[in-house]
Amino acid sequence: MKMFVPRNWREYPSRYRLEASRFTKSGTVYYPKRMVDPETGDTEQETVNLPLSGKVLTYTVIRTSPDQWKDLAPYALAIVELEDGTRMMGQLTDCNVEEVSIGMEVRLEFRRVQTEGHSGVLSYGHKFVPKWY
Repeated sequence: MKMFVPRNWREYPSRYRLEASRFTKSGTVYYPKRMVDPETGDTEQETVNLPLSGKVLTYTVIRTSPDQWKDLAPYALAIVELEDGTRMMGQLTDCNVEEVSIGMEVRLEFRRVQTEGHSGVLSYGHKFVPKWY
């Protein structure tokens, strides 16, 4: 996904500090933050920080990637359930894609995600790494 500089700037708080929204009525946590709980219509919420570890629920291995990530292929994308039950998607890194498995324990790390265009603007975000790494 191409991340444009203005959008990247607006998403700094949630991406850099892993801020999510927890809605008052349901207690459901959403990342990235939402203004309205899609289940209840609730707008009353608090900002919470996400835990830094969880387990892989499902994953896929990308062997033929878009041009901007062709140097990474093959790489794994996973949906991870964090310790508080929040689910998020991200790249699994620092492991052989053949070693990825459902139930694998991972932790979130802050990493460079991409370099944008000729200006070379760096975008940072989270990636998952195996807990043993």
